[in-house]
Amino acid sequence: MTSLRLGTRGSKLALAQSRLVADAVTAATGRPVELVEISTAGDRSSAPVAQLGVGVFVSALRDALTERRIDFAVHSYKDLPSAQPGALHIAAIPLREDPRDALIARDGRMLTDLPDGAIVGTGAVRRIAQLNALRLPLRVTPIRGNVDTRIRRVTGPEADLDAVVVARAGVVRLGRADEITETLDPMLMLPAPAQGALAVECRHDDHDLVAELGALDDGPTRAAVTAERALLATLEAGCSAPVAAYAEFAEGEDGDEIYLRGAVISADGERAIRLSRTGTPSAAAEIGKALAAELLDRGADTLFGSTE
Repeated sequence: MTSLRLGTRGSKLALAQSRLVADAVTAATGRPVELVEISTAGDRSSAPVAQLGVGVFVSALRDALTERRIDFAVHSYKDLPSAQPGALHIAAIPLREDPRDALIARDGRMLTDLPDGAIVGTGAVRRIAQLNALRLPLRVTPIRGNVDTRIRRVTGPEADLDAVVVARAGVVRLGRADEITETLDPMLMLPAPAQGALAVECRHDDHDLVAELGALDDGPTRAAVTAERALLATLEAGCSAPVAAYAEFAEGEDGDEIYLRGAVISADGERAIRLSRTGTPSAAAEIGKALAAELLDRGADTLFGSTE
């Protein structure tokens, strides 16, 4: 049976995520999967993600797909630009890992237990904004690097931070969940749109593979991510903007409902607009668009990049 070529970034987390998907594809289809490492601009640069721009971890993988050097690719869904290329198709969104953010701190501390002046590192403008909004006596600093690098800055022999805030999903997929000192409540730290979800992408015209990969798709995850991503796209904000969104399933009077929370926060945490909306899973995209329209009506677009 012909092997499938799965394109992946070369980071430890990307490889772990891709192996999970590769094993699931083989289990579902019987086809062996070969991992093909692709270097991206984001991997080669130490500049802040917000400075590098949207899609910095994605474009090289998509080029490899369109040039038929690989058969499919696995992305962290939150890294994908809002616009989907017409020639490519998200064939599957597997069951989502816990999308919440996590704190890894010295001495097993929780966020509110950190000492005055503690230095907390994180890589996302969204997290920096929400940490600032909590008005805790902390010093928040932007950092880059993979999950291992960030954790070493707290627990390694040359540690220079008191804590880091990272996506819980990445820590779990690396088998390091026991190092998490607190999983942050979304009331304190609302996740990024599609955080914790993976996107399995192939060429639109590869109909047999589209069908095979579809076996990995998880309906509730797709609906939740669709709502969150529709909010992001309607705001016309990229993955590095201070936008947060989290869709959960709830039991309504007439069946399952999506409960979507969205927020836009100024970088200094001084101003924030937080709203929510519910609807049916079949209307996931419309829920996201409608909530984004409400956020814009409240002036959300004035908070992008704001430090005033």
